Amino acid sequence: MDIETAQARVQVIVEEARRRIEQAHTSEELAALRVRFLGRKAELPQILRGLGSLAEEERRVLGPRANRARRELQNQIAERGRALHALEQAPRLKDETLDMTLPGAPALPIGTLHLVTRTQREIEDIFVGLGFSVLEGREVELVSLNFDALNHAPTHPTRAHTDTFYVDPHVLLRTHTSPMQIRAMRERDPPLFALMPGRVYRRDSDTTHTPQFHQVEGLAIGQDISLADLKGTLLEFARQMFAGQLDVRLRGHFFPFTEPSVEVDVQCFKCAENQPGEDCSVCGGERWLEILGAGEVDPAVLCAVERPAYDPERVQGFAFGMGVERIAMLKHAVPDLRSFLENDIRFLEQFKR
Repeated sequence: MDIETAQARVQVIVEEARRRIEQAHTSEELAALRVRFLGRKAELPQILRGLGSLAEEERRVLGPRANRARRELQNQIAERGRALHALEQAPRLKDETLDMTLPGAPALPIGTLHLVTRTQREIEDIFVGLGFSVLEGREVELVSLNFDALNHAPTHPTRAHTDTFYVDPHVLLRTHTSPMQIRAMRERDPPLFALMPGRVYRRDSDTTHTPQFHQVEGLAIGQDISLADLKGTLLEFARQMFAGQLDVRLRGHFFPFTEPSVEVDVQCFKCAENQPGEDCSVCGGERWLEILGAGEVDPAVLCAVERPAYDPERVQGFAFGMGVERIAMLKHAVPDLRSFLENDIRFLEQFKR
């Protein structure tokens, strides 16, 4: 191709390209035109690549003209591209207009630990500070460990189907976390200081009892551990848990797996501000609520471990068990234990922190 023909061809290409670029209606059309007129196989780039075969004087004439034509088309394509982008974005921007004067969407509520979980962890923290380790056990338990190894007589009322959930004659839903006493002693040598939290199940339901609740069992076994040690441990727990705001008392009682045994009561929170003996829906006018049972481990329980290390002639200790919901009820003045299971968000939000 001679120089005159090449110059004329560049002019034709530029005019056609300008016209088609101006007529492009979409970004896709414009992209296709870029490839057609400026792509590697397009005619104008081919002319530029062929400059090397021309004489020097011809290159001086055709080179600047072809390069100028390429820049003009590149600029026109860029300008048309901006215009098409604005046209294509306009409907979308109209549909997605954000009115900054409108109130923002409400923030999603932040979850928090359930009051029962918080109370259980607080109990654990207190006893860990007193030297206890935390152990967990199974909720579906053997009757032999739930009753027999813990010195329950065959006629004990808690063995009845009206009190306990049985899976079969040999398996049940544990009525307390006490079976972990036996499991822990069979696995660990004394001295043993263990705390055993978990869910337990009993056929009972009223303002202060639920069929499923959480219990924390404690066990301390060693040499020369007396009832005085138990009393000091429980009073220190009550002092830390209730910040000294409620009175605490210990009174004699009976439990199959401890001897001697005591019950620990805390002053009723509703009666704390009322006159003694005033009728109360929480404590029935007694002014006290039981929070746990405890006592020196019965020698029969140590014998059921069947390990020489737990010979009742060599070691002794104490055990206690408390309901977590009952502790939470007293600490936070909740009048009905069943509120913990109803999942009423209005109730649960009162205890956020």
